[in-house]
Amino acid sequence: MKSEKVIDYFLRGWGEKYKPYPFSLKSKEDRYFFIAKDEEKKYLIVIAPLSNTNNFEGEILGEITIEDKKFTLKRCSLCHLNLALLCKIFPYLNPTFCGLKTSFGTGDRLGKATPAHLQAFNSRDIFPILAQQSVREMERTERNWQSVLNDAIWGVFEYGYIGPFGADADHVKEIADLKESVDCGYSMFTLDPSDFIRKNINQYSKRELNNLYAQIKERKKLEVLYGNKSYSFAGQKLTFTDNYLAEIIFVYSEVLDHIEECYKFLKSYKKNIFDLEISVDETPTVTSPLAHLFIILELQRRGIELQNLALHYLGDWQKGIEYIGDIDQFRKEFSLHSAIARIMGGYKLSLHTGSDKFSVYPIFAQETGGFYHIKTAGTTWLEEVKIVAMKDPALYREIHYFALQNFEKDRASYNLTTDLSNIPDIDKLSDSELPGLLRNKDSRQLIHITYGSILRAKDNEGQYRFKNKILKILFHFEEEHYYEIANWIKKHLDCLNK
Repeated sequence: MKSEKVIDYFLRGWGEKYKPYPFSLKSKEDRYFFIAKDEEKKYLIVIAPLSNTNNFEGEILGEITIEDKKFTLKRCSLCHLNLALLCKIFPYLNPTFCGLKTSFGTGDRLGKATPAHLQAFNSRDIFPILAQQSVREMERTERNWQSVLNDAIWGVFEYGYIGPFGADADHVKEIADLKESVDCGYSMFTLDPSDFIRKNINQYSKRELNNLYAQIKERKKLEVLYGNKSYSFAGQKLTFTDNYLAEIIFVYSEVLDHIEECYKFLKSYKKNIFDLEISVDETPTVTSPLAHLFIILELQRRGIELQNLALHYLGDWQKGIEYIGDIDQFRKEFSLHSAIARIMGGYKLSLHTGSDKFSVYPIFAQETGGFYHIKTAGTTWLEEVKIVAMKDPALYREIHYFALQNFEKDRASYNLTTDLSNIPDIDKLSDSELPGLLRNKDSRQLIHITYGSILRAKDNEGQYRFKNKILKILFHFEEEHYYEIANWIKKHLDCLNK
């Protein structure tokens, strides 16, 4: 039977109440599955012989006859149990290993944007990382590893995508989080050892530094391995002089120990292949080419197989806005980083805080020769808030006022130069002018960094002030929601081909 006939028959009996997503329709052995929505929520529709629907949690709507064959029609919730059953029937729904393919991550703070992200990736030779959220983001959005992954997979199914994709447990600091994300089915793990990076070394006296350095167990071994050794990359000579080497060992030795501990856990606990990203981008200082070289030499010496390495590159990488810095100077230093990665081999360079860094993208793509991974997150959230401004200006105004009240508190965990005085007074703006605020860099950062406060805020009765209203708008104006996000992510991807 042709699959499209299943949708036709469904519409004859239930078309007045439910709107199906035809591209989601998948079949296996006389069983048919697709997503449909009513006025309030989405469901998994299962059409199959009664014995093949029993395991799915849901409500039987009735019988349906298709070409003289009788089937049971069941409306099922988008819960974890039903998704797990679906993933067993269609294994392509499980995230997979990426390796050294060109890749791009699209964080999704509300869990509703995966179909739009897939639309942006359509016909592009880029491996999509569709479930990507950090521990900090999950705390602020009140989600967890399983819910983030489930939302992404339901989006994959809704869109009808059958290609490979990844799921990134992002900025993980604790082995407990690694264990939980492995158990949930993640395919990629981004280790964030920033708690082990020694910061602000200029605050120590020379005597204090010497005493602390003397406590590093492997310092002498590392001095023998690298002391005064030189390496050449792209016509430039990098030498581990005594002073530079001691400083690098002091800053990164505990980082490498922590990475090794986490890697050994993953190798022993996750039985199949996985992507590993090492992130040293959340540091107060730029990662020098010599520090990059030391880190990768040590990772390779310790037998740690990684796919991505995220460095703190030259310049100012603030959330939700363009790159701040000398672009020519960035290109010059990044070219050296790329040469190190190319010659040392076996890993890609990764760009974090990649949202809206349009000027940097062409350089990143060209210098790496396509061996890169890029992460975006907050830019999708900003497009969703723009939809709110377009469809419910009064609600946006409430959110805007609330964000202003919470900005100083929420900015503490970010590097920002936001100037609230540059944000127009919204009392003087018409409703039609409100969406334009989401293109003003200071307004973008205002909404970007207060997302947690906005989504967690509750009224006097304990109900969410904004979250459910935002989700309702995105549900009812889904076409516009997907369109705006897909186009904005396409703008990012187009810059990689320039």
